[in-house]
Amino acid sequence: MICMALSLVIVSQHAQAQEKFIFTPQWTAQAQFAGYYVAQEKGFYKEAGLNVEIVHPSLTQPAMKRIQNQESHATTLQLNQAMEIVDSGIELVNILQTSMNNALTIVSRRGVNPLTQKGARVGIWTSGTSDLALCVNMKEQLDYEWVPFASNVNLYVAGAVDATVAMSYNEYYQLLQTGLPLDETCVYRLSEHGYNFQEDGVYMTREYYDAHREQAKKFAQASRRGWEWAASHPDETLDIVMKYVQENHIITNRTLQKLMLEEILRLQVDRDSGKREFRLRPDMVKKLSQLLMECRMLKHEVTYEQLIAK
Repeated sequence: MICMALSLVIVSQHAQAQEKFIFTPQWTAQAQFAGYYVAQEKGFYKEAGLNVEIVHPSLTQPAMKRIQNQESHATTLQLNQAMEIVDSGIELVNILQTSMNNALTIVSRRGVNPLTQKGARVGIWTSGTSDLALCVNMKEQLDYEWVPFASNVNLYVAGAVDATVAMSYNEYYQLLQTGLPLDETCVYRLSEHGYNFQEDGVYMTREYYDAHREQAKKFAQASRRGWEWAASHPDETLDIVMKYVQENHIITNRTLQKLMLEEILRLQVDRDSGKREFRLRPDMVKKLSQLLMECRMLKHEVTYEQLIAK
């Protein structure tokens, strides 16, 4: 009987260790998600007893749709996106925060501060990742004419817009690679002008979190370990990133991914403490919630207590 009981325990532990956990980043393969690739490739998830599968989204299967259909268990979201989803009635829990600073910029074609170009035609993503730019437009009374695009910098390069929104770790470097003349006079970094709000974190539905708290904790800890390893081993991390990029047939180059990784890691360092804290800051949550309500992007305040895993 004792042997049978021990066998059942071993079988149960093995089943738990082999339980599938599907993670879907909010975008296609790139250095923005390097820490998760590292945790997978270096075996950190397996060491935590997790069988993790990283499944990138597609146009027909975006990350949040996979989460809602229970096809994935966790995804990455910018803080403003998570707030808007919670405000819509879907309860989310933040299990790990990677970004401590905002990466959003507005880049002008004319070598002048974009905020001096009132009424300019400005490229903006069709997704909700640039809602903060809409708030800046309203708060600064810029009266921009928004020109939507799905991705990349083609509108800007073609001269179809006067300026464009760009992430400091992605589109900004794409613009530099085109050879177009750019200097800091034509780049408005929101983080430097009172809009420094955290961005990427790992989220799952509260329903799933309540039923799988230990699993969520293990995934968060192993992912943090992946990011810390990436910060200490950037060259090897870049090799891992390029493996995922190539496997997913992403059009990019190693130079761009290297720049992206460096910037992502920089954005993870909290300005006040000088450390990678991997936590949501209550002050940023409150300030961003108030801004989004003021700009009518939230109907109700979304609080730190609503978002944080307990």
